[in-house]
Amino acid sequence: MRTVVFEDGVATKVIDDQDNISESLGREKTLVWVDSLDPTEAELARIQSEFSLHPLAMEDLRHPGQRPKIERYDSHAFVVAYASNGDPRQLSELNMFVADGWLITVRRSFNGDPCLDFSIVESRFERTRGGKADVGFLLYTILDAVVDTYFNALDRTEDQLEQIESRIFVTESSDESKLQQDLLAQRRELLLFRRKVVPLRDVLQVILRQEVPSIGLESQRYYQDVLDHILRVIDTLETQRELLGNAVDAHLAVVNNHMNEIMKKMTSWGAILFGAALVTGVYGMNFDYMPELHWHYGYFIALGWMFVVTFGLYRWFKKKGWL
Repeated sequence: MRTVVFEDGVATKVIDDQDNISESLGREKTLVWVDSLDPTEAELARIQSEFSLHPLAMEDLRHPGQRPKIERYDSHAFVVAYASNGDPRQLSELNMFVADGWLITVRRSFNGDPCLDFSIVESRFERTRGGKADVGFLLYTILDAVVDTYFNALDRTEDQLEQIESRIFVTESSDESKLQQDLLAQRRELLLFRRKVVPLRDVLQVILRQEVPSIGLESQRYYQDVLDHILRVIDTLETQRELLGNAVDAHLAVVNNHMNEIMKKMTSWGAILFGAALVTGVYGMNFDYMPELHWHYGYFIALGWMFVVTFGLYRWFKKKGWL
């Protein structure tokens, strides 16, 4: 846990002793920011007791994997969001409690990676707060940093889509199974990423409707900028989903065309061999009274007819492009 205190016109102060957090609460023009990464149960209990957090919010906090949302209680609001480390498959959960004069962030790392460097967020807030300790502006700074991580993830997804599209028309038949697996994995990746991103739009709309009293009007105008960014992310996601769907359709079309080529070749060779089979079938019936059975050159004439029919059909199918 790390606790930072911001005051109007006063330098930032870091509280090393977490038992002294309450001494900074309730002061005028003072903002207390408590940040915790992968907290223990004892730390969660201390935070709940110190700030009187609602039991329902704490229940959601103790069960990771919540949908991005905002819930309002009497004294505070509870916000859930997700940050990415540049890979759309790797998203770390971020839980925030917002109230007048204080903000709590509880982060869950993804395989040891918190996905969002809060030291950068802190330095940015310190640089842009203009000497004021505004909880609304701090929440904006955090959410803006979270949304910025989505663009890096989308850039990675776009690169993967381009690679898949380039493989569709050059992939050998033996590699079609691997390409199909990559297409399905990419579709699932986009779907899961979308579930963690799109609901954040509703969170921002709630804030913009002024339904969170602790966020003042002065800092509220900044949330429109974050909403514009998240809408850009959603539009890009929808575009990539459409491109991926087109890639799947194109791959199926290529597979079907390949199958049609195989069927044409099999049909052509079957027709070519049918002429020879017809001749041998007729002269292989072994009847006693068949014409031309005792010709001296009958065998060679039959072979000649088989050759002429086979070669003629081969030339005809070759000219049509079936072979």
